[in-house]
Amino acid sequence: MNPGIHYATNAALAHDCDLAVPGMPGDFNDLHVAKGLAAVKAVVEAARSPEPSKVQTDKGDDCPEPMPLPDGLPPVAAFDFQLLPETLQPWAADITERMQCPPDFVAVAIMAGLACVIGRRIGIRPQESTDWTVTPNQWAMLIGRPGVLKSPAMEAALSPLRRLAAVATEEYLKELSEYEVVKVADKLRAEAAERAARAALKNDAGADLTRILDIEQTEAPTLKRYMTNNSTAAALGELHRLNQNGLLVFRDELVSLLKMLDQEENAEDRGFYLTGWNGDSPYVFDRITRGMNLYIPAVCLSLLGSTQPARIAQYVKGAVNGTGDDGLLQRFGLIVWPDTSGDWKDVDRWPDGEAKRQAHKVFERLAGLNPHAVGAKQDKGIDGEPEGVPYLRFDPAGLDLFREWRRDLEARLRSGDLHPAFESHLAKYRKLVPGLALIIHLANGASGPVARPAVLRALAWAEYLETHAKRLYASVTTPDASTARLIVKKIRTGALPTVLTVRDIYRPQWAGLTDKETIKAGVKLLVDRDWLIETRKNTGGRPSFEYRSNPKTEGLR
Repeated sequence: MNPGIHYATNAALAHDCDLAVPGMPGDFNDLHVAKGLAAVKAVVEAARSPEPSKVQTDKGDDCPEPMPLPDGLPPVAAFDFQLLPETLQPWAADITERMQCPPDFVAVAIMAGLACVIGRRIGIRPQESTDWTVTPNQWAMLIGRPGVLKSPAMEAALSPLRRLAAVATEEYLKELSEYEVVKVADKLRAEAAERAARAALKNDAGADLTRILDIEQTEAPTLKRYMTNNSTAAALGELHRLNQNGLLVFRDELVSLLKMLDQEENAEDRGFYLTGWNGDSPYVFDRITRGMNLYIPAVCLSLLGSTQPARIAQYVKGAVNGTGDDGLLQRFGLIVWPDTSGDWKDVDRWPDGEAKRQAHKVFERLAGLNPHAVGAKQDKGIDGEPEGVPYLRFDPAGLDLFREWRRDLEARLRSGDLHPAFESHLAKYRKLVPGLALIIHLANGASGPVARPAVLRALAWAEYLETHAKRLYASVTTPDASTARLIVKKIRTGALPTVLTVRDIYRPQWAGLTDKETIKAGVKLLVDRDWLIETRKNTGGRPSFEYRSNPKTEGLR
């Protein structure tokens, strides 16, 4: 039985095509090497449609019974616009419809933008009496293949943030112009004071110069920043020192940042980002060139970016299996990896102006939020002065709901049934859920304790996001079945021969089959499940392997 001729004959009959067979052991390349191009040309020109009676019917009785392949990527929950604050639902729906992109991308970028604007302005204490305070900063990752409009979705969702930044720049330039005038006056006053001090000393060497030299200097204006794109950790720290409410780090390709932070020489940068996720921990930079003891009272970073499935799947394997055991990856609570619909329609209309104006008003209101105007409280230090982040708590109904959810979460985390990586991910939901509840509460214009409706929405977010997190970690917790299925599909369509090598699969660079290590993992799964029969070839050097398709897999999924 020759499986290549078997499948080629059936394919030729199914599609009414001619069939050319080399007529010697091996393939056409072997024929070319043995007899030259003229022999290959002769065989091709002599191709004829095979007779039905010649169809190969051998089912491979010498082959083992194949086992079914495991499922590939697990399903994910579809996004529901009801998860967003009511004030922003029409705007998000408008962006999604006009762009024809997954709504998940727009919604997650919106929530990351809101988290940045609120920052350390106000926090939430999820328990009734303790001082455990959650800042609402969020880390968000959008996963999708090229061309599914991840970047345009993020840009549209961040437009209110960019407008705030533009207004801040305009105000800064105006203040800077005024400061230049004041700075000259300050300089003249200082020079006059110095002359007066010299005169006083001339008359009395022990004269008290304190009042003479006590000249108030006007501080230079500071540019209000909301976002940064490609800063080093040291530069990011300096920006943060001047903008202590927090910053959004916006990286279009996130895996490059994660890989950079994995490098040993960037351990300090990694530590800075880990601290920034907490939102309430101090950090000190000591730099010879920039100065010692550059102190940030509390680092608060939101993070937003995107990546492709193949890149993140490869990173997850490396991170979870050894290099990333400090939970950096698990801090991305807002991870979405949606299915993309095959349906598309041409939407050519003007944006919904009213929905967009409403969205911009929400961001502007939160950017100027007075925490005490919405009922926030603040601790007092030993000197009686206010200290720490102003905070809200849940109302009784919201607190009961959060307590019930957390009891279930803690039981799951202690069950021992979860993969360690996924367990670590879910553990970060202790911060995710109250933070989302606070964002929703404030974005809807509510004040006072965070009520049950906002908590319900936050818990719905958690349920939805967990399905996407399961998909992310599937490359670790389940075999790489998706790659195996792609290989089988290429064999069945005739794009791959039934006797093949890893190089045959890798060389065309088909979508989903571009990484050699991923392909090897898929081939190994097919061999383990007896879908491919492995043959070792000794070539005098390093042995190579060929893989023959098991005819008994016909019809199997």
